[in-house]
Amino acid sequence: METIAHIRTGFSEKFGIPRQSGLVPAAKGRIFFEKQYRNPDAIRGIEEFSHLWLIWGFSANKEKKSSLLVNPPRLGGKEKRGVFATRSPFRPNGLGLSSVVIEKIEIDKKYGPVIWVSGVDMLDNTPIYDIKPYLPYADCHEDAVGGFANEHRWDEVDVQWDSMDIKECIPTETCKAVEQILRQDPRASYNKNDDYIYGMSYNGYDIRFKAGRNKITVIGVCRIGCGFKKIK
Repeated sequence: METIAHIRTGFSEKFGIPRQSGLVPAAKGRIFFEKQYRNPDAIRGIEEFSHLWLIWGFSANKEKKSSLLVNPPRLGGKEKRGVFATRSPFRPNGLGLSSVVIEKIEIDKKYGPVIWVSGVDMLDNTPIYDIKPYLPYADCHEDAVGGFANEHRWDEVDVQWDSMDIKECIPTETCKAVEQILRQDPRASYNKNDDYIYGMSYNGYDIRFKAGRNKITVIGVCRIGCGFKKIK
């Protein structure tokens, strides 16, 4: 399958990436096209739409084989479901589907059209195989049933900062995204140790936090590679 573009995001590692697109509106990304698609004609009219569908590849999963049965995190990692009844990243063809918001479109002298989007749930430099406009009249189904995803919903948690000094270590937009990410509680449902210090990377910053009952507290922030030891 031909790669038409790559998306640059603030997610340099898997931990912390939203479970679905749109859950973290402040998570931004920029779509850069491959050389043969850097002609503005390729996206002519795209500015008429508010949202896009992105079809992309789980490029970090290349070495792992898919299975017919998977353990959805939403079910605590204990119950199995068929791979085609889930959104598991470990799939026969390793394809992901995301709905994102168009923030703006720029024409760069070197890279051609660059699409700025928000609500992303992709690792930095993820390959994109296709882009299609989101059509509300066809893509929005008000009577849709969400199966076990509706029955086992994620509850958002409160996010606090140990001090204002820590919060002010990062830019406002990055801070907003970090809070939205942590509000989703990125920890696996079967691995929630209240005594553990967790580490998450976003937008060039190393975020350290502790979690308690319905609450996450950010206890440290620094530029990646400038201070904290790697958490195993």
